[in-house]
Amino acid sequence: MAAGVPLAWLQLTHEKRRLAAALAGVVFAVVLMLIQLGFESALLLSAGLLQSHLRADLVLISSQYQCQVYFTTFTERRLYQALGLEGVESVSALYFGALPLKNPVTHLARSIFIMAFNPETPALDVPGLADNLKKLQKPDTVLFDAMGRHEYGPFPELLQKGPEVTTEVLDQRVNVVGLFRLGTSFAIDGSLITSDSTYFRLFPDRQPGIINVGLIRLRPGVDPRQVRAQLAAALPPDVQVLTRDEFMELEKRYWATNTPVGFIFKIGVLMGLFVGCIIVYQILYTDVSNHLREYATLKAMGYTERFMLSLVMQQSFFLSILGFLPALLISEVVYILTARVTLLPFHMTPGRIIVVYALTMLMCAASASLAVRRLKQADPAEIF
Repeated sequence: MAAGVPLAWLQLTHEKRRLAAALAGVVFAVVLMLIQLGFESALLLSAGLLQSHLRADLVLISSQYQCQVYFTTFTERRLYQALGLEGVESVSALYFGALPLKNPVTHLARSIFIMAFNPETPALDVPGLADNLKKLQKPDTVLFDAMGRHEYGPFPELLQKGPEVTTEVLDQRVNVVGLFRLGTSFAIDGSLITSDSTYFRLFPDRQPGIINVGLIRLRPGVDPRQVRAQLAAALPPDVQVLTRDEFMELEKRYWATNTPVGFIFKIGVLMGLFVGCIIVYQILYTDVSNHLREYATLKAMGYTERFMLSLVMQQSFFLSILGFLPALLISEVVYILTARVTLLPFHMTPGRIIVVYALTMLMCAASASLAVRRLKQADPAEIF
């Protein structure tokens, strides 16, 4: 140790190029892990976005339900059956669909997700909806998600110039009369909200009384799980009863486990760990090999293998710190750019930072444990 500087630090910084290569490997691994975990988090947050805004204590869905874009249906009679149960205050129906919306400027059509309900019993509590509910009572009126992709058209800017914007949904004329703010997901680039009466004009093949989601509101003080159990026992098996949180978890679980997207993100994290481990191992192994005579000298002076192991471990710790900080900065920039381009909820969280740094330390420590095996060959009798 020189002037209070750890020997491991001096040894690590002695070869600047080797240090730069090691740091590049750590940075690459950390950035890859943070980005993959960011994508996975954005996937799960956006998957449960609609469910988090439902005005319901319990939810009825088809027993065939997988995710919201598959549009499974069931009869509305199940809602009225639920209404007869003690503790249920009100019920309402929610309809889903997808049709091409024409951009009013470019006149190009792009499929958009459509939600509908009776405006007198709003199904959602998304920002901007309450101020525009009365407008939906007029026929052929819709609200546009201001957080949807820009390819649908500059509806926010156009609505600042006038009270409504006329466009077409599947060659049917509609008036965009307001905005709400919900957001996009991996399956939905944008959304419209309309009334149930306009919905049936847009979807003439849909029969009244066939719904996608049933919303159940309970009286104050009623236990949702108790009513859920009663409804599950009373209703036929063609529907399933969930709390709002269970409905949200069902949607997230589908995207995390039933699609290749969630698996790909997990593989990305593992690949980051593997690549980083290999690079750090190669650097530390080379460093140990190049200083084998020095380690043999330390052995001859009476230093134990534990001491030399601590030197290599300290080097791995310094690598984890020096590599993690710039990687965190790079990842934050990538998060911001990705959020702007994809409109998905990319946010760096303290929990994710802690988890990835723990993985980084584990990666570097594992590399050091492998590289230190070379020290067993540091026999003074053979080297000198």
